[in-house]
Amino acid sequence: MGVYEETLKEIRGSMGIVPGFMKALPEEVLIHEWPLWKKYTLGKSEIPEKYRELMGLSVAANIKCPYCVFFHSAMAKMAGATDEEIAETVFLASLTSRWSTILYAQQYDLETLQKEGKQIGEFLAKKK
Repeated sequence: MGVYEETLKEIRGSMGIVPGFMKALPEEVLIHEWPLWKKYTLGKSEIPEKYRELMGLSVAANIKCPYCVFFHSAMAKMAGATDEEIAETVFLASLTSRWSTILYAQQYDLETLQKEGKQIGEFLAKKK
């Protein structure tokens, strides 16, 4: 059995099927992509699964990808995310995107923002 066939067998063993979007990749790409996809989607990493999926949902919402929104919402729920956590994630995604738009349109100076961010961080740290 070749490396590609072994990869397909491993995918099927991990997910029950080989999704069409994976079959559509060139063989060489899938062979190299699968180990990372498996580790960071199905495995354990430094970031717990629920938080990885909520982060993915946040990105998916900002890039407006219906495939990714569906996938990361479902995976987050399977990882224990509540409807409230998903709602908050969506709000936070919009908040980040909105303020990025504001700063970008203002052409706000990055060094000034970094200086102000440091000042805010020091102030908040003293309040704890």
